[in-house]
Amino acid sequence: MKIAMVASEANPFAKTGGLGDVVYALSKELTLMGEDVRIILPFYRTIWQKPTYKFEEISTFYVSMSWRRERADVYKCEADGLIYYLIDNEHYFGRDVMYGEYDDGERFAFFTLAVKEFFERNDFIPDIVHVHDWQAGMLPVLIKEDLGHQDLYKNTKHVLSIHNPAFQGLFPKIVLGDFYNLPDSLFDSGKVRFKGQVSTLKAAITYADKIVTVSPTHSKELLTPEGGQGLEDVLRLREWDFTGFLNGVDYDEWDPSKDEYLPYNYDITNYKEGKQKNREALLRSMSLKDGGKPLVGLVSRLTWQKGTDLILAMAYELANRGCNLVLLGSGEYHVEQKLEQLRATYPDLVGIYIGYNNELAHQIYAASDFFLMPSLFEPCGIGQMIAQRYGSLPIVRRTGGLRDSVINYDGANSDTANGFGFDRFDPSDAVSTAVYAYDTWWDLPTRNKLMENAMRTDHSWKQSATLYLGLYKSLLEDK
Repeated sequence: MKIAMVASEANPFAKTGGLGDVVYALSKELTLMGEDVRIILPFYRTIWQKPTYKFEEISTFYVSMSWRRERADVYKCEADGLIYYLIDNEHYFGRDVMYGEYDDGERFAFFTLAVKEFFERNDFIPDIVHVHDWQAGMLPVLIKEDLGHQDLYKNTKHVLSIHNPAFQGLFPKIVLGDFYNLPDSLFDSGKVRFKGQVSTLKAAITYADKIVTVSPTHSKELLTPEGGQGLEDVLRLREWDFTGFLNGVDYDEWDPSKDEYLPYNYDITNYKEGKQKNREALLRSMSLKDGGKPLVGLVSRLTWQKGTDLILAMAYELANRGCNLVLLGSGEYHVEQKLEQLRATYPDLVGIYIGYNNELAHQIYAASDFFLMPSLFEPCGIGQMIAQRYGSLPIVRRTGGLRDSVINYDGANSDTANGFGFDRFDPSDAVSTAVYAYDTWWDLPTRNKLMENAMRTDHSWKQSATLYLGLYKSLLEDK
């Protein structure tokens, strides 16, 4: 099966968040399953600065955008067993940033048009075109409107992944003709119209054969006024073609048995000793005293979406009970300052690192007994799954992927539970759950059982990729 993954970012070349991880990891797993996967990205200037990789120029052509005629240079690169095609244009991508430019709509219109042209010129007609978020959202429209009548494309199917529904690719109506060479009738009919503008995300929802988001619970949340970001009515029209698959974790990177960042490696056979040694090393490196009580970790962006008020409420309660806390993150200045106040109040127990340190993140996952993740919303989340992989029990608000990946311990389900959860976004509920987790920690048999359950939970990409592969096959069989 030929699969084109078309996105604005993917590891190891371009990443600002989870999108880059997902495109890379899913493609890698599908390739291991024997599928022919090609990842297609813009060739940002920052990628040129990666001398480790060899880029081979394979094609040059011009893209027409109304009155514009822009050159596209296509480069091929093989990395980590994957084939990448990178679309270059100095005017659009020769910059130091990936997003946030005044002409993002034009830049990604060029990219999308160049991808369509590349398919035709390079004898790679995909069975599945899998586009991710708004940046590539017009590709199904372009192929179906411009090329759908051609025999080469009659069996091509289109899948959309929605990673962040808050970014909807909203632009004035004029872009249809001015950028994409498409008629205004697509706007007038409502196919691409949203909030009085052209939405490349809505266009993808309309034209894709199947739509996926990053967890089963999040797919349900997107159908509600509270979680739909205004897209709920659009998605309800495609409800039978819309599903959610939980993202996976890269088990090559996140593996306590061979993690190069850990002072002591361990697995499920020796996790008690391994976690204790990593705990001692982490507390020593942070100049903290070991109070012999639970160690609580946090690795997070410090923003309102991550539930920072709840984090602070739980942190104060747990520190007051003598727990050690090691918190890593950066974000909103006032939150950073409140964490500094927490450290000043409990200087022997609390360690804070403002910023991001990959080595320290690995060490926090390995050393912690509990991991805080009380998000206001979390389409999928990965921190809770990494924590479980390392035997650290997540304390989460049960929303989105947190609900799908964490089985709350309720006192009677120690055979299956792998963390702790609460429903209301409320400090009192967060604190009471943290206290319950703290009390449970002293019950050694239960603690060990929950940690072992967490470490045995399968969050590998193999499981997720199998679901995607089943979706692709069902589309190709339904001709």
